[in-house]
Amino acid sequence: MVNADSPEAPQERQDRRERTRGTVGVGHAPLFGDPNRNPFGDLHTLQHLSARLARSLRGVFEPLQHKALRSWAEPVSVQRFADYRVERGDGLTAWLPMEIQPTGGHALLVMDGRFVLELLDLFFGGNGEAPHNLPGEFSPSAEAMVQRLATMMLDSLHNAWEPIARLTFDPRHVEINPAMFSSLDGDDPMVVTRFGLAGDKEDPVFIDIIYPVADLKPHAPSLTAKVHGRTAEADPKWQHNLTRSTMSVKFPVRSVLAEPVVSLGKLMELKEGDVLPISFGTYVPVMVGRNRLGTGTVGTANGRAAIRLHSLERIEEEDFQ
Repeated sequence: MVNADSPEAPQERQDRRERTRGTVGVGHAPLFGDPNRNPFGDLHTLQHLSARLARSLRGVFEPLQHKALRSWAEPVSVQRFADYRVERGDGLTAWLPMEIQPTGGHALLVMDGRFVLELLDLFFGGNGEAPHNLPGEFSPSAEAMVQRLATMMLDSLHNAWEPIARLTFDPRHVEINPAMFSSLDGDDPMVVTRFGLAGDKEDPVFIDIIYPVADLKPHAPSLTAKVHGRTAEADPKWQHNLTRSTMSVKFPVRSVLAEPVVSLGKLMELKEGDVLPISFGTYVPVMVGRNRLGTGTVGTANGRAAIRLHSLERIEEEDFQ
């Protein structure tokens, strides 16, 4: 199932309708038919990988933002690099090149500057507020924040691509001007994968990972491969034993209540008996590994701390592939 609807799907579809992507929505269909622009056909495989990556991004950004998030993958599209730059506009944007090994290609992680500054404010103990008038460039601490976010996303990227190829992504230096990428020409076709993140009743933010079509060509056989159905039924006894063994596997379940941030000076002055204030919302995320199991409320049961589950995520077949 590719990018299947989640329980929040109606809200996600509304988020997509309310967002403007310039001419991408109407422009990518002809590009799909142009073999010089898109040699990968319908891009269903890449959409499948994007859906895998989108789910894992909650485990990256929820601890940073201290709240439960929805995440989803937008439809994959193909654009000229010049058209993509026009769509982004002239606002403060983080452009982070990532070298792809072992193929030697590159990808670009693109994030809105306001979102970066909001996360930076949260990281230093603020309320997640960015300046009303954004600066013209990132401070060294903001650039370090972008690098930190990219590093936190690496495992998710590796795992998402694993069904196709064992790739590693090496983040490079953050740029604010895409013209600095001399290896990219305005006419170069780019595969655009976009991921939405939104809290309850909040406007979504979007993170893009774009790939030059030329750098994905080494993986063309895998990206265009068809999925074949089963040709024979599994032995019932073997399947029963496998199911019983699988159901006995244990997974660590955890919940992140809060991650307070203190300055180095405060950290050096801490002593036994000091109190670190924390705050968290009504519902806290309940995690299994990097995936969110659901949300719950903190309380007690039988004299022990406990979490009452409020909602559960829909489990997709893709989670087990």
